[in-house]
Amino acid sequence: MDDKIFDQIHDVDLKKTMESSYIDYAMSVIVARALPDVRDGLKPVQRRTLYDMHELGIRSDRPYRKCARIVGDTMGKYHPHGDSSIYEALVVMSQEFKKGLPLVDGHGNFGSIEGDGAAAMRYTEARLQKVSEQALLADLDKDIVDFVPNFDETEKEPEVLPVRLPNLLVNGAEGIAVGMATSIPTHNLGEVIDAVKAYMKNDEISTRQLMRYIKGPDFPTGGIVVNKDDLPDIYESGSGKVKIRGKVEVEEMKGGKSRLVITEIPYTMIGAGIGKFLNDVFALVESKKTSDIVDISNQSSKEGIRIVIELKKGADIENLTNMLYKKTRLEDTFGVNMLAVANGRPETMGLKKIIEHHVDFQFEMATRKYQNLLDKEKDKKEIQEGLIKACDVIDLIIEILRGSQSVKDAKACLVNGVTENIKFKSKISKKMASMLRFTERQAAAILEMRLYKLIGLEIEALMKEHDETIRKIERYEDILNHYESMANVIIEDLDRLKAEFARKRRTVVENAEEAVYEEKKVEEQEVVFLMDRFGYAKTIDTSTYGRNKEAADAENRYVLPCMNTGRLCIFTNTGKMHQVKVLDLPYGKFRDKGLPVDNVSNFDSTQEEIVYICDAEQMRYSKLFFATKQGMVKKVEGSEFQVSKRTIAATKLQNDDMVISVQVISENHNVVLQTKDGYFLKFAAEEVSEKKKSAIGVRGMKLRKNDEVEEAYLFEEGSEMKAVTGEREVSLNRLKMAKRDGNGTKVRG
Repeated sequence: MDDKIFDQIHDVDLKKTMESSYIDYAMSVIVARALPDVRDGLKPVQRRTLYDMHELGIRSDRPYRKCARIVGDTMGKYHPHGDSSIYEALVVMSQEFKKGLPLVDGHGNFGSIEGDGAAAMRYTEARLQKVSEQALLADLDKDIVDFVPNFDETEKEPEVLPVRLPNLLVNGAEGIAVGMATSIPTHNLGEVIDAVKAYMKNDEISTRQLMRYIKGPDFPTGGIVVNKDDLPDIYESGSGKVKIRGKVEVEEMKGGKSRLVITEIPYTMIGAGIGKFLNDVFALVESKKTSDIVDISNQSSKEGIRIVIELKKGADIENLTNMLYKKTRLEDTFGVNMLAVANGRPETMGLKKIIEHHVDFQFEMATRKYQNLLDKEKDKKEIQEGLIKACDVIDLIIEILRGSQSVKDAKACLVNGVTENIKFKSKISKKMASMLRFTERQAAAILEMRLYKLIGLEIEALMKEHDETIRKIERYEDILNHYESMANVIIEDLDRLKAEFARKRRTVVENAEEAVYEEKKVEEQEVVFLMDRFGYAKTIDTSTYGRNKEAADAENRYVLPCMNTGRLCIFTNTGKMHQVKVLDLPYGKFRDKGLPVDNVSNFDSTQEEIVYICDAEQMRYSKLFFATKQGMVKKVEGSEFQVSKRTIAATKLQNDDMVISVQVISENHNVVLQTKDGYFLKFAAEEVSEKKKSAIGVRGMKLRKNDEVEEAYLFEEGSEMKAVTGEREVSLNRLKMAKRDGNGTKVRG
């Protein structure tokens, strides 16, 4: 091997290299992908899509264009990160239920509030909304924002769009970056513009004073914000939680019945949340948390949300409404984290800070705009003054032109008074020509001037144009030199946008009391729990069981009397205990199928097997005996299993061990352990040590190689109990009494 190869190898600190690479990646995702810019409130993919539509000329007054064309063009020119992200951004910007002010006018299936996805991009069409043209993309040609090279430096794209309204607040933003996320609620356009105007008039204004104009979030789905008093702190810090409720109306029906109609939903419920809400209401009925609901239907359409809950006669409407707020997503929390990119860095900002950044950006753009306009008017003024002066000495200029050998000579005479190469009719003309001092631009304009410009009316029009130019220069200089003048221009523009695009507030902001409901107590009664060998469980009343006792005992693996308000404990071979509320089980007829116990608990029939089922209350005053296949045994107080969790570890197991028996044990019981190879060990229950549920236990029986405990029996002395080993039946009460941790004896045939 060439020794020079080793000279190219350098020692690298892996830790520092990984940290540096990760930070670079994280910042790339934060700045270039996931977070909006505080100035225009847009993520890069949104900005590029809107700019591409602008470049393609897909304006609001022109025909729709296929989304596939827009997506392909955007990806090829500006955003090489896959078509799905671009199309998703395009769809979201067109959805009225997600954006306070949609920026794209979609044509076709662009999804629904209930979570239906948009059609494929080859089927849908789009164009810019009028507000996007006027408030986001106007004046792009006036050099008011910087343009930067695209990813392959073949095109130019705007670093930021010249947005004239506070889009970050109006449309909000959602995005997940590396190690951070943004969640900004939507706001009312008219209120935000009023707040911006108030800040421009007094930059010392406080957040609370700004909230005289911005009452709170204004979600496109409406709803009710119920923690008004928390909003000042949220807007001050830029983070917090907004509580939202859906709007519920009561409609009277025939026969004295009523129905609840949900006409507005929390913003967080859009999409799959609506279906989840319907399922949650159904679950309340199924679990008997309420008996007031007769039916529920989703009658929503393009006109708006309409979820109807029909109630039985005499239903407690207020209590039920509070239950829906408490037990479903009809009351939900919107987590606010107003994070955006400012000056190239992610920053969490309060309301005032965001408005401050917006106003600074407006003044920056206005300064660039009016400086450019001023420069153009000054250039026009220079030329106009040259032409006016030329009209006064037009005869001399014609003489210079006729006597010149070239354009260069004529221009030199007009600019610097050089007359050497020009023939004049008289010395006076030559002397006058030498005194001419036009500028370069004026000279060029004179040489290009057409003769019809010498008509009297044209000269008069030129004078009027010059006066207009002087007036514009004065106006532009006034705007550039005086804060109030520039502020008035910006405010006039905001007022125009407000008048055209503002709408009434949809979300109500108030302080509401905590939703409190009284859970109706279920009439307590004794029932019988039945579970067949397939794991289907149900409960029936005791009288039904009495009539069908023989069939019930024969057809079911577990038959257990219990209270309908109680809980059942399921012990499995994996050492877990799962709890099931009896009320969660279907209650009905004897021949009803029931529900798989997997559906109402954390028990997983594919991963574990049931060893024992008992009533939680009955178990409280008992002791439970545990035996494992490796021969470990213990007693545990039943009170240890009185827990609120749905699943706990009932015992600790060694590697490759499993529980083979859980039973109620008493001091006068005898214990018999039976192994796979036919060994039996009988000992008194008092020899089994009492342990905590977290303990492994003690060894009950010494096992031979490859042998394991197969069964564990508990019985009282004198009672008859038999076991089967091989083809022989063994009477357990006749076995010789031994000590725990013995070898056991093999019963021979």
